[in-house]
Amino acid sequence: MAKILNIETSTRICSVSLGDGAKILASREQRDTFEHAKILHPYITEILSEAGLDYPELDAVAVSEGPGSYTGLRIGVSAAKGICYSQDIPLIAISTLQAMVMHAIDELNPTDGLLAPMIDARRQEVYTAVFDGEGSQVKPVAAEIINQNSLEEYSKAKKVFYFGDGAEKCRNTFQQVENMRYHEGGFPSAAYMNTLAQGKYNAGDFVDVAYFEPFYLKDFIAGTPKVKGLK
Repeated sequence: MAKILNIETSTRICSVSLGDGAKILASREQRDTFEHAKILHPYITEILSEAGLDYPELDAVAVSEGPGSYTGLRIGVSAAKGICYSQDIPLIAISTLQAMVMHAIDELNPTDGLLAPMIDARRQEVYTAVFDGEGSQVKPVAAEIINQNSLEEYSKAKKVFYFGDGAEKCRNTFQQVENMRYHEGGFPSAAYMNTLAQGKYNAGDFVDVAYFEPFYLKDFIAGTPKVKGLK
């Protein structure tokens, strides 16, 4: 059994967990804030202490690779790389959307439906993909501007449960669309990275610590600063 530190910082949620095989030894999570740089490392220290472990006893670090917030992803990946470098252990990249699906499956247990995790990409756009009830991906990840016809090819055949921080703003759009079902849960959580991370560890599916970059999906464009006194 591998002892894996899981780090999730792709959205406003900052979440860490420590897995030992299928068991979660400890976890910390804070939602609806964006204090990742402030709380991530204290959370890691706390869960290691709670589990009675230290960094040299870790077998790997798993990090949420995106898509998601540019800043959030950079914070999580930087922390994960630092630990992997210092302890000479492998780095595992976990799809944010797939981990959200693992969370939703646990909550919904959908036998004949489809799952569409959605991460807010600002305005009416979301990062999304479609998975079946067992967690297999059936539609590639994309940044999509949502309208009533979005995911139509899937909702015509089956119920589609959509969830995540990008789903709330789509509720009015999908309100009259048959088979589209809003689910309040399924948010990114390090606890639901663990099964995926353990599977990748056992398969030796690691990424290069030096060259790995988050899956931003869209190029980062810095905002133009406002200058006092100018309109």
